[in-house]
Amino acid sequence: MLNGEQWSQLLQSFLEEGGDLLKQAEECLLVLDGDLADEEAINGLFRAMHTLKGSAGLFSLTPVVAFTHQLESLLMAVRDGERSLTPNLISLMLRCLDELGSMIGRINVETGAVEGNDEVLQTQLLNALAAEMGQGSDSLPTPTAPREGQVQRAPATGEGAWHISLRFSPDLYRNGFDPAAFVRYLSRLGEITHLEVLDENLPDFHQMDPEACYLGMEISLRSASSKAEIEEVFEFILDFCKLRILPPESSLSDYLQLIRELPETDERIGSILVASGLLTEHELNTGLTMQAQGEEPRAPLGSVLVEAGMVAPAVVNAALEKQQVVRERRAQESSLIKVAAHKLDELINLVGELVISAAGAQLQARAHGHSDFIESTQVVNRHVEQIREAALKLRMIEIGDTFNRFHRVVRDVSQELGKKIRLEVRGADTELDKSVTDKIADPLTHLVRNAIDHGIESAEERLAAGKPAEGHLALNAYHESGMIVIEVSDDGRGLNTARIRQKAIDKGLIDPNANLSEHDLHMLIFAAGFSTADSVSNLSGRGVGMDVVRSAIDQLRGTVEIESRPGLGCTFRIRLPLTLAIIEGFLVSLGGEYFVIPLDMVTECMELGDQPLIDGIYGYLNLRGKPLPCIDLSAHFDLPASAVRRRNIVVVSQGRQQAGLIVDQLHGELQTVIKPLGLLFQHLQGISGSTILGSGQVALILDIPSLFRQLQALVDTGASETRSVQNRQELLPRL
Repeated sequence: MLNGEQWSQLLQSFLEEGGDLLKQAEECLLVLDGDLADEEAINGLFRAMHTLKGSAGLFSLTPVVAFTHQLESLLMAVRDGERSLTPNLISLMLRCLDELGSMIGRINVETGAVEGNDEVLQTQLLNALAAEMGQGSDSLPTPTAPREGQVQRAPATGEGAWHISLRFSPDLYRNGFDPAAFVRYLSRLGEITHLEVLDENLPDFHQMDPEACYLGMEISLRSASSKAEIEEVFEFILDFCKLRILPPESSLSDYLQLIRELPETDERIGSILVASGLLTEHELNTGLTMQAQGEEPRAPLGSVLVEAGMVAPAVVNAALEKQQVVRERRAQESSLIKVAAHKLDELINLVGELVISAAGAQLQARAHGHSDFIESTQVVNRHVEQIREAALKLRMIEIGDTFNRFHRVVRDVSQELGKKIRLEVRGADTELDKSVTDKIADPLTHLVRNAIDHGIESAEERLAAGKPAEGHLALNAYHESGMIVIEVSDDGRGLNTARIRQKAIDKGLIDPNANLSEHDLHMLIFAAGFSTADSVSNLSGRGVGMDVVRSAIDQLRGTVEIESRPGLGCTFRIRLPLTLAIIEGFLVSLGGEYFVIPLDMVTECMELGDQPLIDGIYGYLNLRGKPLPCIDLSAHFDLPASAVRRRNIVVVSQGRQQAGLIVDQLHGELQTVIKPLGLLFQHLQGISGSTILGSGQVALILDIPSLFRQLQALVDTGASETRSVQNRQELLPRL
């Protein structure tokens, strides 16, 4: 008997499984939205709903079971060919999946109950489904016969006949299943050449139970389908029948040859037979159960399968030969396990502490100057770096899961706006830290919705401009220079630079006489409250979306670039670090205070000349014939002036922007374990976190994007007091 904690853990596993099943179901519906007759997607959707209903039933989640049962009944009618899908029906089913997700999200793990269940909304959705299917509001369709004009799969030339033996459970009717419906669906796989109904179990008329099934069937099927595909026809009554499927005799030699040619990765006879197509997973599980229930000593699994009529003796002999080969050349296989995210976070934290401790040991070794001690710490640091890289890889996941959710977003938003848009996903296998993927979803959602609303024109406008009526939206991800780049591209009208400039002037964001470059004007769309929409809608017009995008990307220590081509489209390019836990940094100091600059943003270092800075805080220097905006970090952070003779400039870059950070001393590269700032210090501008040096001293990590914006603000406000407007316009575009 399970105790409360074990039951809660099982229920928590169901919640995770339910989320995965709903995700699979949504993906199948989106596939069907493009191809209403995709049988694989229909079957996948059917299986997801059936599995979800069965799992929910184990935990007595009656509202989930009842709601899912109605969807399952509808899908069974579609699967059997009685009903056909329509775009409106798919939209309704997507709303039903949303409600199922909401129901699962409201399950209390402690009580095992669905809290706050909205029965009114569920009834409305089911009634809408029934109306769409042309049924009354009290029932959804049940499968009967294939729809008129349905095309059945024709048997291939030279096919043998599969032999299918069925013995139905007496409870078949009580669970709402009709044997004839499955036989009709079976005919879609090929030609039924012989069907014999077995009725010897029928009792006398007065003893007959009208709700019980007493029938059996022997069927011969000519089909090119696999054994697993044939078994799928009866998937939903496997618990209410005894099913045996024997392959055509004419193709048995082909199966034997297939067994011998299987990759040598498994020594179990059952798995070999399943991989060859001669045995299904359900039959294997049945055989293992029969083997476990037999008398000691237990009979070999092959003998059990042959005796039960599941496979032919020659097949078992071939599998045994294969088994012997595998045993002789066995290779160790890797396996996948699920690990809770918080456990990986704990591991990363411990690895971070190990990095700090190793750095401290190396610092002590250098201080004492003992060569053997220094060599030992170098070896330890090398291993620590390897452990760090291995630990970080554990949290790396593909961005494809994040990208795939936008198929639904594009579908819903484009339908709301009356546009037809095709989404293309590239680079879905690109990996990055799970913490980054969790936080980048919202900014991407804003960019995708804006591209659909503002960027891509209506079908009429596109046709008038010589474009195809269907718009194109692309999500792409790839690695570049130790960072991940995510692109959101569309083939719409591009950004309206003149309109952006006028809106910025109207809002007082720029001076009417300012001579800003096109790039700087485009970046104004990220300003708080900025919007070029004429009216507020459900999608845009409030001026908060793009500001949220920039804030979220800044929190991830990333940057965003805009590439717009009038009339051809626009691309938003986001650059992000691969991880937020441990980075390669560049250590500098200001007097006795230490700061870390992300190494991937450092371009070069050079000595500071004698040129004075405006107000002692900012200015610009000549870098190979180009002006380089600079900021004195000591003055910026109001630190005491240093007595060092030589000061240095660290040139940092953010996309196409460059700036110089004036510091006192350069200390070189450093593995930086990022520690978040406490609530007391989160208001600090230009600081993204902290780290602990090997000496135990705290070093602050510079927020380069924030410093770039502050430098631009300083130039914009301070330069008017000390320099002419013309000089300010020369400097501002370079920021």
